[in-house]
Amino acid sequence: MKVVHEVTDRYIEIDEAIAYIHRNIDDAIELSGLAKYVGYSPYHFARIFKERIGLPPLYYVSAYRLQRAKELLLNTNLSVRDIGLEIGQQSLGTFTSRFTERVGVTPSQFRNSMKMTGSQLHMLRNLTDWRDREVSHLHGRVEGTIQSVVPFEGVILIGLFAKPIPEGLPLHGTLLSSVGSFVFTGVKPGTYYLMATSVEWGASAIDVLLPRATLRTRSREPIVVKPNTPVPPCHAVLHLPHPDDPPILISLPLLMNRFIGRVAGHENTR
Repeated sequence: MKVVHEVTDRYIEIDEAIAYIHRNIDDAIELSGLAKYVGYSPYHFARIFKERIGLPPLYYVSAYRLQRAKELLLNTNLSVRDIGLEIGQQSLGTFTSRFTERVGVTPSQFRNSMKMTGSQLHMLRNLTDWRDREVSHLHGRVEGTIQSVVPFEGVILIGLFAKPIPEGLPLHGTLLSSVGSFVFTGVKPGTYYLMATSVEWGASAIDVLLPRATLRTRSREPIVVKPNTPVPPCHAVLHLPHPDDPPILISLPLLMNRFIGRVAGHENTR
């Protein structure tokens, strides 16, 4: 059984580097400066950072800056252009395209999604049939179980992503009404990372749009799907946020809306 790994104590100095990034996210951050801060050469620092976090240091910095942009979109009246400048993007077009690619919606759509989020949670809570009928017998199958270190009442969003960070639309994704089993079918040969988070039924819209305290899990090792080769079952455990967890960039309301659309479509064809 493949296990979705939890936090590790290896290279604990990386925690210091991450804390430095969080404190100085509004300033210019270079690889050489991060490496010097923890007393390593840039090459060695980049290697152990990626081994610990799963991402190159500056990719993590860019992800955290987009998280900062999400916060500014919801908590300030700054224009989209000014928010792009705040996170170091001189071009409005570049900021908009990067945000859209990694969050799944444009900055303006994200800013305007507060009301939609509450209604989506209400619709999900009232669902009586959670079966996601997008079943394909082509290609591979990834299945397993997901549990939680603490009890909760809400929804689990789980998906297979192309990178070890929950950004962009998952290549395969679904919602679960409780802990238990999951399955993805029609998974083409390739390399995937399993990630999940939970949303409590009573969560506020802003806590869904900025999921900083939600339970979560992610695979630090890839799930490799090969032709005509069974994939070992995966076992994932939702845990409280760790300091080295990358931000959840993908818009959770977008994933909810896509799932509701699929379920509603099946209901309407009955």
